[in-house]
Amino acid sequence: MIVPGVPFSPSPNCSSREGTRVDAVVLHHISLPPGSFGGPYVLDFFQNRLDPAAHPYFRELATLRVSCHFYLDRRGRVVQLVDTDEKAWHAGVSELDGAPDVNRFSVGIELEGDEVTSFTEAQYAALEPLLRALRAALPAITTERIVGHEHIAPGRKRDPGPLFDWERLRRWFAETLA
Repeated sequence: MIVPGVPFSPSPNCSSREGTRVDAVVLHHISLPPGSFGGPYVLDFFQNRLDPAAHPYFRELATLRVSCHFYLDRRGRVVQLVDTDEKAWHAGVSELDGAPDVNRFSVGIELEGDEVTSFTEAQYAALEPLLRALRAALPAITTERIVGHEHIAPGRKRDPGPLFDWERLRRWFAETLA
């Protein structure tokens, strides 16, 4: 599914779900370079256009091929990069409730941010209608299946991190969508 009204800027970093039902959402955070917000680098990274010469950190990312379904910047702007019918490459080695390869059955949402900066009101305001649209199209998604990268790859990943307001998200989901 391409979400109506959301700009679509395709990433080549995706593959078939091979018929697997989508029933989870994985939230992440990203900033490129680390701790910097507002530039073009995150979208460039997901689209394999990141110039390794633009910043020393980018050389470490030059060979990575990753993506997500949706990216939410600090202003609350949402961009879709992968059709939800396809598997985006966002979770890496991961497991949820005993099931490996979380990419197969999840939608990946990257929030522009890091572990030490609070997410913006605009991001939460954009995340809520995005989750509403996902739930309408993918009714198997429940509040228990909206998780962070830290929950599916503990010890390897720490996003979206300690400043993400899980209680707000779960309360909103229960009141609005359940």
